[in-house]
Amino acid sequence: MSSRQDAVTGPGRRNRRRLKGRQVDPVALAEVRALLGASPRRRDLLLEHLHAVQDRYGHLRARHLVALAQEMKLAPVEVFEVASFYHHLDIVEDGDTPPPAITVRVCESLTCELFGGHALADTLAKRNLPGVRVQKVACVGRCDSAPVAIVGGRPVARASAEQVAQRLQAGETRAILPQGCIGYAAYRGNGGYRLLQDCAEGRRSVEDVIDALERAGLRGLGGAGFPAARKWRTVRGYPGPRLVAVNLDEGEPGTFKDRYYLERDPHRMIEGMLIAAWAVEAEAVYVYTRDEYPECREILRREVAALQTNAPCALPEIHLRRGAGAYICGEESAMIESIEGRRGMPRLRPPYVAEAGLFGRPTLEHNGETLHWLRDILERGPEWYAGHGRRGRSGLRSFSVSGRVAKPGVVLAPAGISVRELIDEFCGGMLAGHAFYAYLPGGASGGMLPASLGDLPLDFDVLSEYDCFLGSAAIIVLSDQDRARTAARNILDFFASESCGKCTPCRVGTAKAAALLREPRWNLPLLEELSQTMADASICGLGQAAPNPIRSVIRYFPQEIE
Repeated sequence: MSSRQDAVTGPGRRNRRRLKGRQVDPVALAEVRALLGASPRRRDLLLEHLHAVQDRYGHLRARHLVALAQEMKLAPVEVFEVASFYHHLDIVEDGDTPPPAITVRVCESLTCELFGGHALADTLAKRNLPGVRVQKVACVGRCDSAPVAIVGGRPVARASAEQVAQRLQAGETRAILPQGCIGYAAYRGNGGYRLLQDCAEGRRSVEDVIDALERAGLRGLGGAGFPAARKWRTVRGYPGPRLVAVNLDEGEPGTFKDRYYLERDPHRMIEGMLIAAWAVEAEAVYVYTRDEYPECREILRREVAALQTNAPCALPEIHLRRGAGAYICGEESAMIESIEGRRGMPRLRPPYVAEAGLFGRPTLEHNGETLHWLRDILERGPEWYAGHGRRGRSGLRSFSVSGRVAKPGVVLAPAGISVRELIDEFCGGMLAGHAFYAYLPGGASGGMLPASLGDLPLDFDVLSEYDCFLGSAAIIVLSDQDRARTAARNILDFFASESCGKCTPCRVGTAKAAALLREPRWNLPLLEELSQTMADASICGLGQAAPNPIRSVIRYFPQEIE
């Protein structure tokens, strides 16, 4: 043996002629290739391909991940790190026992906790249902029917252990489409897509459309409230090619309005997104949907296909993408990372998404409800939209109302309405035996206010002096049978679970704060120090907003912590 060979393979040294790392299993590779078929092997389809494998086998075997990496010409670590990031993807090492065939996900977010979600999950777990695993999960976007259990892919509203067991016994685990959804033919028959045709055929100019949005005062309704017209002009100001990204990943606890509209009138949002794409001259549209909404995903797949088959005009490319259970992907840049086939972690800014978003191109990002209103504003006129409002505010707001009210649900009401008016005029008052005690005006992120401040106008730019904000208009109502400190603890547990881990202030701060809130006596100086650090140093809204419920309890509910 030569001295060089001895240096490589001699005693105490690894034989470098042997391949390192996980090797590709030919059988697994053939299975992956059969699943993917003629689908492109682009990096931005990685999450879609992971879903395809898990949907087929019920989990992700390590050998399939290695085979997928080989097929997509990626390093195995790139596939493993993406697969391990998302809650709804299950990696199983070869030789290990796979998860049961059916998963029952029981929501443990705030509204479901109020109505017994934790007890429901514990009861189901103790039953040791054969072939079933029970998971406590974050908000599933059905707060109006709490507590909620998702049996396979089918939700059980106001669930009991008996109802879940009956669904399992009957084999009713597949998602079903809601009744009454307005399909393509019915939408076209009622004047749908004439507005898009007017735009595409030059009967409306881009500047006229943007000017109408500006006069209407339409703002982003996903949480940030950025003026829509200004966003369109900003994106148009950067050289193309441009893209549109539609964010339907409404993971904020308490929010379910996008699901409500998609299940009933999906083409109103679709037409809005196509008008937006026309206005910014986007060559493609990417629609990112919640994995918790299989019905909405199927509705969009079906209706987009019908639209493309009989299009009213030339359309941009439309790509439907599926999330995988990560709250952070509601943040626009994290969503874009996910669409590109990476972990859903927020980007440092600048540059902003409008300048360098999806695939580095100028990107117009909107949530579903913002686009839903475009047709009404342009057909009825901006004055119609702006003419609604109370207390000097203008416009309409879709409030997702849940908690201790008699009739929870999506409420369409004038901007500037108060929570007390929402409860009394739209929600049938409080539940019998419950008195109004407190409310969250903007879901988990928006802080918490006492009933004594229940007459404040609910709108953008109003609640900041109270250390709260409207956000996505998710109103959670608490009663005298609830405690604000318990609500804050639930929310911090949620943030600690959903932090993407990219930045230390959020990753460590949320976990530490959640632990402190479980103590009988709160360490107020340390909580304030943590809160300030998270608010100042976190790179995205999750960590920046995480202190809001803590500060709300300290400021407005001191009797609960003394």
